[in-house]
Amino acid sequence: MMKKTYFLIMVSCLALIACSGNRTTKPSPKTSTSNTGGYYGTDGPHAKPPGNLDEIPDAIPKVETLYKFSSKPYVALGEKYVPLKTGKGYKRRGVASWYGKMFHGKKTAIGETYDMYSMSAAHTVLPLPSYVKVTNIENGRSVVVRVNDRGPFKHKREIDLSYAAAYKLRLIEKGSGMVEVEAIDPRNYIEPHKAAIKNTAPEKVTAAPNAQPSVAGLHYVQAGAFGSEANAIALQNRINDLDIEDISKINRMYNDGLYRLKVGPYQTRQAAEKTAQQIRKTLNTSTIILIK
Repeated sequence: MMKKTYFLIMVSCLALIACSGNRTTKPSPKTSTSNTGGYYGTDGPHAKPPGNLDEIPDAIPKVETLYKFSSKPYVALGEKYVPLKTGKGYKRRGVASWYGKMFHGKKTAIGETYDMYSMSAAHTVLPLPSYVKVTNIENGRSVVVRVNDRGPFKHKREIDLSYAAAYKLRLIEKGSGMVEVEAIDPRNYIEPHKAAIKNTAPEKVTAAPNAQPSVAGLHYVQAGAFGSEANAIALQNRINDLDIEDISKINRMYNDGLYRLKVGPYQTRQAAEKTAQQIRKTLNTSTIILIK
């Protein structure tokens, strides 16, 4: 009888090991003993993460076709989830965590490549893809992220942020924190800097006769900043394929741990903004106007 019981126990253990080998969901969060804060047990930041993550622009909401399987109910770690057909009106508070190098370069739930230095997130029931504003309750910092993955599935956490998003919210050291997640309707979204311009009376500027643009005032469009060179090259190729009338040239530059794509130069901000708008509209990527 004891031999039979021992045999059954061994079979059960082997079955559990086999199942765990096929597990695709994220492991449960675990606090690191180092000064990098809490994160998934075998996850964490790179040894030398970029030093200017605050410069990575937020995601810009855009109307997109939903992933065809994003609304189907699914089961993860024994719990059933029923995705929302729309994020309209969604606004909740809960704990946010983040995921990093363990998943960097791997596929998200909708087949995209996860870049821990992009402004993205994972959510259990929001439509894929969709956009949300995430606010750190403790310090008031906010970011806009694109939800393109599923999770987190442990400890009833509200959202799993990319490393860059968590950094901008100052959640890296703690590993997690209380946030408010509010869905964004791309059709009604106005970028903060555009809203500020809209509410400010234009200043009259009288140009001097025959004024020439200053060399020091050349304008460039930064089309992206990536921790992965492969992602930067992919976007560079997509921009090169665009039918942009006034596109000059695009350069890929590496500094402070990021690969940056710069389009230009342009003699005026108006010309640079025209290209920036075309890139944002067509490729759904953030842009920044730089003056050199």
